[in-house]
Amino acid sequence: MNILMAHAVDLHAHLPVALLGMNIEEILINAGPWVLGLVALMVFIESGVLFPFLPGDSLLFTTGLLHQQLNLNVFVMLLVFSLAAILGDQVGYWLGRTFGRRLFKEDAKVLSYANLDKANIFFNKYGGKALILARFVPVVRTFVPLAAGIANYRYSKFATWNITGAILWVFLMTLGGVFLGGIDIIKNNVEAIALIIVFVSLIPIVIEVLRERAKNKRNA
Repeated sequence: MNILMAHAVDLHAHLPVALLGMNIEEILINAGPWVLGLVALMVFIESGVLFPFLPGDSLLFTTGLLHQQLNLNVFVMLLVFSLAAILGDQVGYWLGRTFGRRLFKEDAKVLSYANLDKANIFFNKYGGKALILARFVPVVRTFVPLAAGIANYRYSKFATWNITGAILWVFLMTLGGVFLGGIDIIKNNVEAIALIIVFVSLIPIVIEVLRERAKNKRNA
């Protein structure tokens, strides 16, 4: 089983923690005036603070979908969430650069050498582009900035890819919710849509797995 398939297996195992036990719509509505800060905090943490089990994609989409009900300005959301995503990656990068593998243990459930090695391979394979690609892959996006820091990837390049990936991710997810929020079937099935987003985020992994298999067959 190659590295990307391993990521898919890991993500499937984490889905109950990451999403199935959370009613995102209820959490957002109950947050009241703190909703903007709550979402920003969750985006920040998932982006690189070594807690990969938050539903970033579906959280941004649902917030965009409910922005009128939550009394949130679209432009303010995009600005705040983009900053949170950028800063989260920054923290992950400097954690990796400062502490390296010392944060990890062989038998840890989250901060394990296995998760770090997967992130390292993902980063080494795609270089700076991994910081954009990983944004759309739950769990992976938390560890790739750390891998970049451990690899002493040039900071100016890291910042460029980091900012690009964060803005692209936040704008696509949030504006997707904003523009699709007027469609009744979507508006009335928020949790189902959130689940669909998680599974759609696995498509790049599936495509890469198929490409790797085809490549291996050609080489054989």
